[in-house]
Amino acid sequence: MGKVIAMAGKGGTGKTTLSALIIRYLRKRGLKPILAVDADPSSNLVDALGLKVNKSLGTAREDFFETKGNLPPGMTKETYLEMKLHEILVESPGLDLLVMGRPEGPGCYCYANNILRRHLDLLIKNYPFVVMDNEAGMEHLSRRTTQGVDQLLFLSDYSLKGIRTVGKIRELIEELKLSVKEKHLVVDRAPNGLDPVFSREIQNLGLNLLGTIPEDAIIAEYEMKGRPLLDLPDESPAVQVVAGMMERIIKMG
Repeated sequence: MGKVIAMAGKGGTGKTTLSALIIRYLRKRGLKPILAVDADPSSNLVDALGLKVNKSLGTAREDFFETKGNLPPGMTKETYLEMKLHEILVESPGLDLLVMGRPEGPGCYCYANNILRRHLDLLIKNYPFVVMDNEAGMEHLSRRTTQGVDQLLFLSDYSLKGIRTVGKIRELIEELKLSVKEKHLVVDRAPNGLDPVFSREIQNLGLNLLGTIPEDAIIAEYEMKGRPLLDLPDESPAVQVVAGMMERIIKMG
């Protein structure tokens, strides 16, 4: 079974960047193939990885909804959806990408969603690591799309509001009784030393701080030029910090 690493947090906290840096680490260490799941409707992970995507799980679901009464002869609905799932999987050396796409439109998608979720679970088993970039907020948690996660990384910016949002997300996970083995806090664009008030808030909320990611001019330059973050050099401060965090996560098993 693949180890699933997922992101959670409010918008603008660096979830997509961290996802790309984790994927970069895994690929550089030869821990592949990797399945990247872009579960954010804005699909920013696609650009961060430098891959091209034509279809998403959302479009496959819509196609099924529109054509379910006119399937090819001899093909069951389940077989059709499984075929669609494999059609939208973007394959590249050592890294495959699945884009979830837009949310559901009007109509009942329960049947299609159940089949797609089952086949997605089977697909995940083919990869030693799965990295999931989730949308902002807590909607993906309330819909239970972050189920069966080994390492959930809460992303926060360097603000008390960001840390308190993480606290709310953790409470929701406990209320929904989601299957999450380990939960860690990562603070993005943080200074070298955290303010005592900020550190005290982390302690008061009982959060486990995995690490802090500094401002990184190299990442800013790559994003401005539209270059894939997978091509970042080893001297990037963020690359080095994430590598250290990943080594600790892997040791946790």
